[in-house]
Amino acid sequence: MNIETLRLYCQVVRLHSFSRGAAESGVTQSAASQAIRQLEGDLGARLIDRSKRPFTLTAEGDKFFKACRRLLEGFDETLEDIARVQRRVEGTVRVAAIYSVGLHDMGALMQRFRSLYPDARVRLECLHPEEVVQSVVDDMVDVGILSYPPASRALSVIHLRNEAMLLVCAPGHRLARRKTVRFEDIAGEPFVAFDPDLAIRKRIDREIRRRNLRVEVVMELDNIESIKQAVSIGAGVSILPEPAIQKEVAMQTLRGIPIGQNGLTRPVGLIHRRQKHLSPTVTQFIEMLKKG
Repeated sequence: MNIETLRLYCQVVRLHSFSRGAAESGVTQSAASQAIRQLEGDLGARLIDRSKRPFTLTAEGDKFFKACRRLLEGFDETLEDIARVQRRVEGTVRVAAIYSVGLHDMGALMQRFRSLYPDARVRLECLHPEEVVQSVVDDMVDVGILSYPPASRALSVIHLRNEAMLLVCAPGHRLARRKTVRFEDIAGEPFVAFDPDLAIRKRIDREIRRRNLRVEVVMELDNIESIKQAVSIGAGVSILPEPAIQKEVAMQTLRGIPIGQNGLTRPVGLIHRRQKHLSPTVTQFIEMLKKG
């Protein structure tokens, strides 16, 4: 005796038909008839009087039908309660992000998520790109957000956006009044670069080498904030993503200039463990980020 057999019995009784009850339950008429005979055997009582057309319920069959309905209603309500809990958007989403994304984008996104889901929270850590990846792999966070997300069998990658990369210089620099620049315009310029092991540095270097150009690297730094400070005091020029310099451009402490028609873009993506079960809260957070 199991729940599905009880549900089948109730369908047959409700529809006054073995064939229709069987079809509703997704079984053959023969299987339905056999299951109910087995049910009668387990109970030691006849439930259906098959000598009449259409069949009728015995007194025991009617009592058992009413008991089954109460049992199934309670069972289904319990399943729905459990499902509602599983769908509830509450608790904490653990996020690791590179500094440029965490410092410039996540504040507004966290506030929006809080307004949409008052019972949910976002816990943010700003880390070096390699640390973001390792935190996701080690399950220390639910999702990671970084530029140039790595391909890996252990990770699922969701592309979020492409950010325009601009030439960045101090307001008094000779290129500051240009509306656009070419890569050739920075040849020989003192250049404030990212550390050599960072993906963004490798991408910029490839673009410079492709044009057979050389720049004079005067500093190598591991984060955008340090590069912005160096550029603002006239140490050199750099190439940075537009969202990361919007505040400084508005304050006129830096100048951001588009790089020709074939300028660079920085891809930003989200990563999570490929085999990780994502809670409804994490899933909704990801969906919000995808919508921008």
